[in-house]
Amino acid sequence: MNILEKIIVSKREEIARRKRETAETELRRQAETVSRPVHSFRNTLENSATGIIAEFKRKSPSKGFIHPNAVAAEIVSGYEAAGAAAVSVLTDTEYFGGSPDDLREARKAVSLPLLRKDFIIDPYQLYEARIWGADVVLLIAAALTPERTAELAEEAHRLGMEVLLEIHEAAEIEHLNPCVDVAGINNRNLGTFVTDIQTSFELGNLLPDGLTKISESGLSDPRTIRELRRAGFRGFLMGENFMKHEHPAAALETFLEAL
Repeated sequence: MNILEKIIVSKREEIARRKRETAETELRRQAETVSRPVHSFRNTLENSATGIIAEFKRKSPSKGFIHPNAVAAEIVSGYEAAGAAAVSVLTDTEYFGGSPDDLREARKAVSLPLLRKDFIIDPYQLYEARIWGADVVLLIAAALTPERTAELAEEAHRLGMEVLLEIHEAAEIEHLNPCVDVAGINNRNLGTFVTDIQTSFELGNLLPDGLTKISESGLSDPRTIRELRRAGFRGFLMGENFMKHEHPAAALETFLEAL
């Protein structure tokens, strides 16, 4: 199995454990009673001068721990103060060192749109996301069928959240559906974890006109961001570039000044 396949096997086991702890019907009931207004991820990116989506993560499958003792509330509030358009929070524990508490604490700390970044394959995770404070959820095409993508996207909308669909090859464009609010092109191959920025430029040209699109992974140079903006991208998901520093918010501020 490649890395993504291993993660999905682990995720199925994790979801099964969580369902034994809290029944899906009960979690769905809780999610449906959440009244907190959602901050639009799509609208924020469309109206942002920079479109930087600053990510909170402690580790990655390919590089191990990046910032092991990072505190979510401190870093995301720093991101907001530094000028991030939105914030992405990893909630996967085994491979990324995240937790539900990271998203909960981030929600208390900022008013920016929050993305729950995880490997979402089951409606149960959507209910969690709404309860924990997410405004938008990530659906990864490589982990889903087009039919499952549509089902999950529709349920996310029913709960009031937006949907970011991530693709990394042309064949995955068939996963697009009317409930996808933003398309993300991942420059990192999820099977090999090799990164190539050209992926964004190549796939970006194949997406429908009018669809908000973002570039993800491997972004570190302000010149690349400017080139992608000229190519029609409105969001740029950046995590490791900031999290590898002792003070991620300061790294973001420096990057924005250069941008």
